[in-house]
Amino acid sequence: MVQGTMSNAGKSLLVAGLCRIFKQDGYRVAPFKSQNMALNSFITSEGLEMGRAQVMQAEAAGMTPMVCMNPILLKPTNHTGSQVIVNGEVLGNMSARDYFAFKKQLVPDIKKAFKKLEEYADIIVIEGAGSPAEINLKQNDIVNMGMAEMVDAPVLLVGDIDRGGVFAQLLGTLMLLEEKEKKRVKGLVINKFRGDKSILDPGIEMLEEKGDVPVVGVVPYMELSLEDEDSLTERFDRKSEGLIDIAVIRYPRISNFTDFNVFEQMPEVTVRYVTSISELHHPDIIFLPGSKNTMGDLKWMRQNGLEAAVKKLSEDIPVFGICGGYQMLGQEISDPDGVEEGGKIRGMELLPVSTILMPEKKRCQIEGKIERLSGLFHVLSDCKFKGYEIHMGRTGTEEKVVVTSDMNENIYGSYVHGLFDEGTIANSMIQTLAEKKGIRIENGEFEDYQTFKDKQYDKLADTLRMYLNMEEIYEMLGESHLE
Repeated sequence: MVQGTMSNAGKSLLVAGLCRIFKQDGYRVAPFKSQNMALNSFITSEGLEMGRAQVMQAEAAGMTPMVCMNPILLKPTNHTGSQVIVNGEVLGNMSARDYFAFKKQLVPDIKKAFKKLEEYADIIVIEGAGSPAEINLKQNDIVNMGMAEMVDAPVLLVGDIDRGGVFAQLLGTLMLLEEKEKKRVKGLVINKFRGDKSILDPGIEMLEEKGDVPVVGVVPYMELSLEDEDSLTERFDRKSEGLIDIAVIRYPRISNFTDFNVFEQMPEVTVRYVTSISELHHPDIIFLPGSKNTMGDLKWMRQNGLEAAVKKLSEDIPVFGICGGYQMLGQEISDPDGVEEGGKIRGMELLPVSTILMPEKKRCQIEGKIERLSGLFHVLSDCKFKGYEIHMGRTGTEEKVVVTSDMNENIYGSYVHGLFDEGTIANSMIQTLAEKKGIRIENGEFEDYQTFKDKQYDKLADTLRMYLNMEEIYEMLGESHLE
């Protein structure tokens, strides 16, 4: 099990890297996280919902994503409550206090999911959440030391040196653990290190002496294009503009922004996440991503002026809405059952559709061909696609993969997440935008996105092999890769 001293210490990528290493060494390996809090989710082939971090880790492990890898998913709906998803199905909305009192009842679901995963894997790499030393949350813990005890797992504790204070992080965490919990910690990892390690060595010696736990790796800061924890992603901080400038509206409840990761690996293309008119500028395309609260996020855009700015820019550049963003582009969103905020709200009135929010969530994988399109992206007509739908609303002309407007041919909307990941769709869109600007993008034939991701997983594994003591880690598992 991999636990961290805080959120964004690098647990998710370390789990992915270990999964890749074990796979390369000939083991059947799978990731597991008992409880994930995230707005980025995925739909399995059975139509069940799980966190995308475990999907990324499953890819690294060479396994098909299964909901038993993430039996509990919490999707925040506001600052104090979340939609609770258990075994891929919506259980309901709960306040933080209610869920804290309820979560122990989910232990049988966690154990059952883990036991099922054991049928598929020789090694399971478990990811914790936040910190195991959150003393206000330790009672009835099901995701950190409580999880480790449930399945008798040794623990690697990871600290992030990039933000400073890593020795205090690691030692403070160990000090706040109960003695039986501390005994589970078999190794410490210092993550995201930049510089000369020899300068760090005296600190490591003192850390091992005071903590009585060996440091099994000092992992350098890595430049990787892989999915990260959605609440703390560094993607949101990028402000540079390339030859092709993509703006994604970052509303308060943005979800599944992983839809746009494929564009980040393309030369001369930048993806910026925009929260105000002053940041918007004049991009080549605007994406309205998914939202966990479509009505609330549309009101936010309306209040800060982004709605008016996007509508004005749509006269000149394409605007593409995915899922909640697609719903916003329509004429009206109504919520008769109070799924989000109740009542009705006027849409952006850029697409000839209206949406009714429904209590039942639609969850399915989908593939096929995009129907004939007009406007700038007519080149996408008949392109093959593969993706998934996950939404509470029902929208007119839902049978279409991509919906356009006869009034404004720059407007596009779709319910399909992952639409741009497969085949040539993303490549064709970027080349079309370049032609519109009268410029040429070098190396126009971009690498297949899955091939690109596989190379990133291999790069991650190669780096971890260099900087982690894998022999010690294998010994923690009770076996040696040298056999």
